[in-house]
Amino acid sequence: MKAIAYCRVSTVGQGEDGVSLAMQKDRITAWCLGNGYELDAVFVEAMSGGRMDNRPELNKAVGRACKLGGILVVYSLSRFSRSVRDTLAMSEQLDRAGANLASLSERLDTSSAVGRMVFKLLSTLAEFERDQGAERTRAALGHMRRTNRRISAKIPFGYTLGADQKTLLANNGEQAAISRILERRAEGMTLAAIARSMESEGVKTREGGCWYPATVASILERQQKLAA
Repeated sequence: MKAIAYCRVSTVGQGEDGVSLAMQKDRITAWCLGNGYELDAVFVEAMSGGRMDNRPELNKAVGRACKLGGILVVYSLSRFSRSVRDTLAMSEQLDRAGANLASLSERLDTSSAVGRMVFKLLSTLAEFERDQGAERTRAALGHMRRTNRRISAKIPFGYTLGADQKTLLANNGEQAAISRILERRAEGMTLAAIARSMESEGVKTREGGCWYPATVASILERQQKLAA
């Protein structure tokens, strides 16, 4: 049976776990030899995004495996896809074409019923773990906002940076402007109308430029995060 290899690495991902393209290729080649598969093609994705539509080489690899009715081999599910929806969609696409998927790190091969069941379970658990990580990150950032700690290079409207370069100190004039923005939004004013009202009152933005609906939206978004 023909095997198609798919390898992916991004600048961040490689830095985190050291799984280089060369290592992925070597592991996949060895697996194919040990399991009686002929390696037909190797598709390489470098510096790609997490979404399927940002990974043309993955689409080519899946298409090739479907055409040959072979097996698509990846180093790990995290290299294959970071979305359960995309992962299952591609798995079903392979299955309909009589092709299979093997992931070396998880010792997974969908050519068996058990392998297909474990594949779906692992994909769901992987996304659950990523969602938990995202929730922890949001919680940490929320705590920093509520305790007036700096979280980025850009100082938010309503604050100035303290002498320690970490603490945000309330800017009374800008805080008063924020209060007016919140009141006007609660009254039903549009973002554009609020922006015009700030302009007419001579309120300066943090950069000293004009007020735009997006400027107001950004301030309101931060206030929502503070209240969350």
